[in-house]
Amino acid sequence: SDGQRLGSRRQAHFSTRSGAMSLSVGLVLALASLTPAQAYVLPSGAAPSPIVEADVALSTPVTFTPQVSEEPAPRSQWSPLAFGVALGLLVAVVGGRAPAALAADIENGESVFGANCAACHAGGNNSVVAEKKLKKEALQQYGKYEIAQIITQVTNGNGAMPAFGERLAPEDIEDVASYVRSQADKGW
Repeated sequence: SDGQRLGSRRQAHFSTRSGAMSLSVGLVLALASLTPAQAYVLPSGAAPSPIVEADVALSTPVTFTPQVSEEPAPRSQWSPLAFGVALGLLVAVVGGRAPAALAADIENGESVFGANCAACHAGGNNSVVAEKKLKKEALQQYGKYEIAQIITQVTNGNGAMPAFGERLAPEDIEDVASYVRSQADKGW
């Protein structure tokens, strides 16, 4: 049934999002492990306090001469190259998953379109108002080519088209808008 298909789609969509989230967390942890830890180090020239033995007379002066070594200043532990590589890897992994997520949304959009829109808009046509087709040129002419504009049209309706905002879930409206846009770009 449609309810079961929608439920399984939402579960698949949720598992895709949680998979991407766990992948992102793993990448952040991997980046953190690449950064070396820093411990407290005494500043150069400073030395620990001398230890005075208990049996040494207090009147005996204790002298201490610090030895200063000429060590080069420590280099920064932050590497722009390592950061760039990690960021590039993150973008590649997350961006590489985007087409699969988009394909699932378009599939659902096609299903929602078939069940709710195809009666009037089969093949990108319009059986009620013939000139207001879902073809790219008509969508552009009537200011409905952008996905946000399609979402508004489907949600609120306009003219002879009824509103579907209370009949369809917002995710389904987004999916059908993506489907309509992709089909318009392909020429139906």
